[in-house]
Amino acid sequence: MMKIALGNDHGGFKIKAALLKLLRQRGIEVDDCGTFDTQSVDYSDYAREVCERVVDGRAGRGILLCTTGTGMAIAANRFSGVRAAVCDTPDRAARGRSHNDINVLVLAGAIISPEEAAAIAAAWLDTPFDGGERHARRLQKIERAGRLSEIALLGRADPEVHAAIVGHTVQEDTTINLIASENYVSRAVREAQGSVLTNKYSEGYPGKRWYSGCRFVDDVERLAIERAKALFGAEHVNVQPHCGSSANMAVYFAMLQPGDTIMAMSLDQGGHLTHGSPVNFSGRLFNIVSYKVSERDERLDYDAIEAQALACKPKLIVAGGSAYPRTLDFTRFRAIADRAGALLMVDMAHIAGLIAGGVHPSPVPLADFVTSTTHKTLRGPRSGLIICREKYAQAIDKTVFPGLQGGPLQHTTAAKAVCFREALQPDFRDYAAQIVANARRLAEALSGHGFRLVSGGTDTHLMLVNVGASGLTGKDAAAALDRAGIIGNKNAIPFDTKSPFVTSGVRLGTASATTRGMREPEMERIAGWIAEVLNHVSDEALQVRIRQEVAGFARAFAVP
Repeated sequence: MMKIALGNDHGGFKIKAALLKLLRQRGIEVDDCGTFDTQSVDYSDYAREVCERVVDGRAGRGILLCTTGTGMAIAANRFSGVRAAVCDTPDRAARGRSHNDINVLVLAGAIISPEEAAAIAAAWLDTPFDGGERHARRLQKIERAGRLSEIALLGRADPEVHAAIVGHTVQEDTTINLIASENYVSRAVREAQGSVLTNKYSEGYPGKRWYSGCRFVDDVERLAIERAKALFGAEHVNVQPHCGSSANMAVYFAMLQPGDTIMAMSLDQGGHLTHGSPVNFSGRLFNIVSYKVSERDERLDYDAIEAQALACKPKLIVAGGSAYPRTLDFTRFRAIADRAGALLMVDMAHIAGLIAGGVHPSPVPLADFVTSTTHKTLRGPRSGLIICREKYAQAIDKTVFPGLQGGPLQHTTAAKAVCFREALQPDFRDYAAQIVANARRLAEALSGHGFRLVSGGTDTHLMLVNVGASGLTGKDAAAALDRAGIIGNKNAIPFDTKSPFVTSGVRLGTASATTRGMREPEMERIAGWIAEVLNHVSDEALQVRIRQEVAGFARAFAVP
């Protein structure tokens, strides 16, 4: 049975009884938020009470009553998810439901009679939203415009920062983002990360804090932990790392001593800075032995990795990377670590969403430690997490806090909890599968246009295009694509002879495009634009023309 939340100020009190009678005659449960007499009150208080109930699901719809309806409507429409409108005739109420899916009806006590109010409300109750494509599309556009309403107050408080955020929002709407390490989060994730939890200091862990007043942040952190454990089948999860790099650092510092040997994929082969780059803390503090891909097929040679591990006897083997486009064989990595007497850590930052969605094998049952970011394919806030076996839980937790970090970012923890819940929904598996399908189609289409892909293609969300084989540099190729509204990044390819600041490759990924609803036909069109641009990198007129085409194309696919 639908519940209606009803609120009124003193100006709407005279028509309230008629509304209550109608609703009760129909057997509709009413949550009467007041006011209950004609003493002057602030209408915004009652709009808030009603709209909060509609937004959080305590009520199916809402009715607001005031003198003219204007103030209540203004206040109600400040709430994301509320579609409030003043209706003065039954026909207007019916059309508002049918065309605009009005979920909060606003009535003017000084303009209509109690009998008219009841008739208007009856029409609103009896009319369903027609759900047609035309009306749904228009409502979706309103929701997209709501991205700027999230920062409306910022425009007055700090116009410069506001302008930059508006500019980036427009960039998202009018370009195609193919950066493999980026994605678009839901509004729910953004709202959690922008919440009042940013105000709370909470050093320690749930139930064991240094600060008082942590009841609700404890609830949030426990939710994040339990959801992550359910999502990945984990024994223990720490959700406090601020990023993937600090998650990796925590594992190293918990299990190793400076100077110990770590075996990991070289950065120029597809690894990550924290896997031993000499400019990173990992390369400065530990003895790094790097493994490479095969020169024959640009894929990992597990026999060669095993021989290397047996020769150097690392304390820790790291599997995973930031630019390796093929499925990782975690079973083989586990066997290699066991033979070498090493611990196994998997950095799944790039493929976490694919693992959660069931389209890439999971390392969790096999690895001693699994680290990850929560953005990229997992589609959450920019942050990190650590998964480990229970026997390592205490060492990991003590290293994160107090070993490396102070207070956790509990607003980000809340956003992580939201993203884990989203990833636990059935449609996330469809999304993950579409990411991979899109990547394969984009890779095939680019190959069809004559471009050489590292390892011949992709099994995941990303691919490396060897633009050096086409006589280009990664730097020039990425810049030309950017000017055309297609955003990727220059990237070293295996055995690259060019500087890391120039490179011979471009890295592309499909997670962001898939979030926007793009599928295989769109990948083929994008590949065509990429080919045009890279075959004419100096043609500025062509880039301007394609940028205009891309902008029109991109606007048809909503950013959350």
